[in-house]
Amino acid sequence: MDALKIALQIVLGITSLLLTLLILLHKGRGGGMSDMFGGGMSSSLGSSGVAERNLNRFTVILGLTWGAVIVALGVIMRFSGES
Repeated sequence: MDALKIALQIVLGITSLLLTLLILLHKGRGGGMSDMFGGGMSSSLGSSGVAERNLNRFTVILGLTWGAVIVALGVIMRFSGES
């Protein structure tokens, strides 16, 4: 059980850093860091480009993974008697 908890804590740390990075890459109101990597190439109709849509997908998937890891760690700690 300790190995699983350590593995989940490592995954939590990695996903936290990646999620922070991906959120910072999103385009804000005035552009954003994603413009530096080609995310600013959107069409004039207001729809987001392929890079921005993929960035959205990766961010959502990583966010769901991050949440699942937190829930799993909480369940493990709850039933192992640790706080």
